[in-house]
Amino acid sequence: MDDDERGYTSPVPDEIEARDLPVEGALPPELTGRYFRNGPNPRPGDFAPHWFLGRGMLHGVRLRDGHAEWYRNRWVDAEGEPNTSVLHHAGRLFALVEAALPVEIDRELGVLGPCDFGGRLTTAMTAHPKEDPASGDLHFFGYSALPPYLTYHRLDADGRLVESREIEVPGPTMMHDFAVTEHHIVWLDLPMVFDADLLGKTMPYRWSDDYGARIGVMPKSGGVVRWFEVEPCYVFHVGNAREDAAGRVVLDAVRHAGDHRRLHRWTFDPASGRVREEGRDDRQIEFPTIADTLTGRPNRYLYAVEADTVLKYDEVSGTVDTCSLGAGWHVGEAVFVSTVESNAEDDGWLVSIATHDDPDVASRLLVHDATGLAAGPVATVHLPRRVPAGFHGRWIGDAR
Repeated sequence: MDDDERGYTSPVPDEIEARDLPVEGALPPELTGRYFRNGPNPRPGDFAPHWFLGRGMLHGVRLRDGHAEWYRNRWVDAEGEPNTSVLHHAGRLFALVEAALPVEIDRELGVLGPCDFGGRLTTAMTAHPKEDPASGDLHFFGYSALPPYLTYHRLDADGRLVESREIEVPGPTMMHDFAVTEHHIVWLDLPMVFDADLLGKTMPYRWSDDYGARIGVMPKSGGVVRWFEVEPCYVFHVGNAREDAAGRVVLDAVRHAGDHRRLHRWTFDPASGRVREEGRDDRQIEFPTIADTLTGRPNRYLYAVEADTVLKYDEVSGTVDTCSLGAGWHVGEAVFVSTVESNAEDDGWLVSIATHDDPDVASRLLVHDATGLAAGPVATVHLPRRVPAGFHGRWIGDAR
């Protein structure tokens, strides 16, 4: 995920709003809510030495009863430039970036201000918190260039910060994501480390051949982290994590090594202390997602994107369904939204934003039926402008 100067990442210069957006196909009436997507977008004149470091901008689309009522985009003007993702927990919304406190927003994309949960949060907050569907707890962490390098936190289902503790790692590693299973937290202690000499020039992190690469498995209930040495790599995004019948922890994520990024699996055996690694696919994918509404059984399906293509991996059959938009298009993260009464894991829709290389081509909000991806989008909302390629989105249904 190198810095990229192509047109589909270029910032837009202003905030706009449009209503009654044209829709091609038919929006499912059950999709009543808001889709928010975050990403870097410096204001005109801002200095941003790397694409990842631009001021955050939220793009929102309001859907209701089969209509696309509005689109709007708003800068997140707050300290820390939260430009990475959107969190919904305990009835509150936040814009997130891993280098700062979360910034609370409202459902109209208004900025309410930074949040430290009553003064209890004293570190930054990851842009990839994980909500436990069984307990409603939110697990997250903060990493730092200074000790303590890694701190684990937990919010309860009511949004109160009830636990914080240091996780010992040997240095200032950049930990973008992590994983949560039924009984464990999975840490990614990988050799991308802070370098003060890069401040103001680019991302202040660099690869280190000396740091080492390991993944840790920690009981949710407390206790020591069991560390497993792995082949050196970096991971931006976890796809799926689970425990198998033998008590092993299985992690699927996108493994970056050199110029390649591919779906990879690690299987950790706490009994033997051994780890098995295996490549899952040769496609150059990113932004893996799952249906996170399930608990008590492993996920069968994993969704991802590769350039102009949305993909659906079937863990049982081993097949991969795809839908390609064609040359010039770039599809963002596909967020899974389950039906109101979901009977199967893939009973729902995938919502994403597609952006074209040509800056004069407006972006599109795509809705795919997750059960029939290859058939193409069931609905395409034509947005009033180009939406620069960004990072992570969130669907917030009206019932939440």
